[in-house]
Amino acid sequence: MLLSTYGSRGDVEPLVGFAVRLRELGAQARVCAPPDEEFAQRLAGIGVPLVPVGRSARALTTGAPPASSLPERAAALIAGQFEVVTAAAEGCDALVATGVMPAAAGALSVAEKLGIRSVYVTFQQLTLPSPHHRPLAYPGRPFPPEETDNQVLWDLDARSNNALFGTALNTNRASIGLPPVDDVRDYVIGDRPWLATDPVLDPWRPTPDFDVVQTGAWIVPDHHPLPADLLAFLDAGAPPVYVGFGSMPMLASADVARVAVGAVRAQGRRVVLARGWADLDLVDDGDDCFIVGEVNQRALFPRMAAVVHHGGAGTTTTATRAGAPQVVVAQATDQPYWAGRVADLGIGVAHDGPSPTVESLSAALRTTLASGTHDRARAVAGEIRTDGTAVAARLLLDAIG
Repeated sequence: MLLSTYGSRGDVEPLVGFAVRLRELGAQARVCAPPDEEFAQRLAGIGVPLVPVGRSARALTTGAPPASSLPERAAALIAGQFEVVTAAAEGCDALVATGVMPAAAGALSVAEKLGIRSVYVTFQQLTLPSPHHRPLAYPGRPFPPEETDNQVLWDLDARSNNALFGTALNTNRASIGLPPVDDVRDYVIGDRPWLATDPVLDPWRPTPDFDVVQTGAWIVPDHHPLPADLLAFLDAGAPPVYVGFGSMPMLASADVARVAVGAVRAQGRRVVLARGWADLDLVDDGDDCFIVGEVNQRALFPRMAAVVHHGGAGTTTTATRAGAPQVVVAQATDQPYWAGRVADLGIGVAHDGPSPTVESLSAALRTTLASGTHDRARAVAGEIRTDGTAVAARLLLDAIG
């Protein structure tokens, strides 16, 4: 099996869990993903090879804005998919495509050319057209602020996908003898996409347009113990508050760590601060703060009084499953959606805006640390499914016979 993606940690990490499950059922998998060292190390740790494609995702996310336009960057990404995935998919029985739209379109085109079964997977439902939610706007292509009709917005979204990616995709398809596609988004999604999210945290309401298969979230098995010094810190006092913003560089301001630590201290709590792609660091040498890099969140979050994060699908699911109350400081893309779900379920607070202050974060934490939120978070945790990768792996293996 070839598992193909292009994106940040949240696009790669679920494939780790899926690859492990496939291997347990007797199938071999390789992952085609950005060449970032942390992705290679993560996959090497489970014995799954990484086939690198494109530029470093972290460099693209945290570096200076690229001089090239989005269509030019997408064209390079699509061409890379055709070159790399074609070789990587040789001998595979199936291809699973996820990640950003142009990468998925390229990978699925390769599967079409090779005549192997393929499936598109998304880790959040906002890429799937529905009358119940709006599409996500691409940078530089905002929707008309006065437009509220979801069908109109999804039609505009289809036009944006075709304008941004259609020419490059069809040029590469023609180079390998494939016919052009008229609608890039519909081609990628197909008539039976998979939605790898939890139905309690992310309920999908059926539509007549396609048959969505909701497998449950692809939770990664992680048995790594927490470091001894971190365990000593946890054991030395009351449960602390975790603060981490994953692959969000827009929170790299020197003030963010100071704001976070100040807000947590204002609640009389200790802090576990995660560096992330924002490279956060301690603000002083106080013994109530501890800094972590890569860490087993599944082992850490159950020991937290609360989890403050950016609202990525993976972090939200992990915190919810751990029963940890949450403060979501959403930045972009699907993160406001996950913040809203946390608030709607009563398991935490959606911070008002992407730039917290000591006062605003303190207020959010005050609500989150209340006993009612903690009790609700513990109750919802018991409803979260843990069989997402098993369901998906069995579906895939049954499909290829």
